Amino acid sequence: MQRRAVFLDRDGVVNRSVVSNGKPFPPPDLGAFELLPGVPEALLNLRRAGYLNIVVTNQPDVRTGVQQRCVVDDMHASLLGRLDLDAIEACFHVEADACDCRKPKPGMLLAAASRYGIDLGASFLVGDRWRDIGAAHAAGCKAFFIDYGYDERRPDEPYVVVDSLADAVSRILAGNPSPTKRSTEP
Repeated sequence: MQRRAVFLDRDGVVNRSVVSNGKPFPPPDLGAFELLPGVPEALLNLRRAGYLNIVVTNQPDVRTGVQQRCVVDDMHASLLGRLDLDAIEACFHVEADACDCRKPKPGMLLAAASRYGIDLGASFLVGDRWRDIGAAHAAGCKAFFIDYGYDERRPDEPYVVVDSLADAVSRILAGNPSPTKRSTEP
């Protein structure tokens, strides 16, 4: 029997993004790495319901030299030590690398599905950017979009708009997760 998972973008879903001029950025260091409210409880609730919790994150700043890999590794070690996470998949490529793992491509989700025996059609992704939702679509997952109103491209439908990871988890666990049309209901 295949397992179900909730894939989570990191910055903006699990931890607070740094927003500058309407655009989100990852925190610069571990000192600025702040969990969003309700995240530990939401992940624990998913775990209790039998879901795998897997972070899937683009971290191109490592490739461009803006961020050091050891800092990202420290952030991920912190998350793994503090939260009910099963894995963290990270892509360190930039768009020009044309890799299969950088969202909106589904490579990180497909790799995790293969590794952990995940049924992607019974799984979900929670993200805050169009690339996250694109990866969910490409992998065959249902998508939840935390809409912070960033000054960037909107995701392609279908997805359900939620206020937070906790909101998405409440919908998943209540059996109301079907993002077959755009919803702006809280």
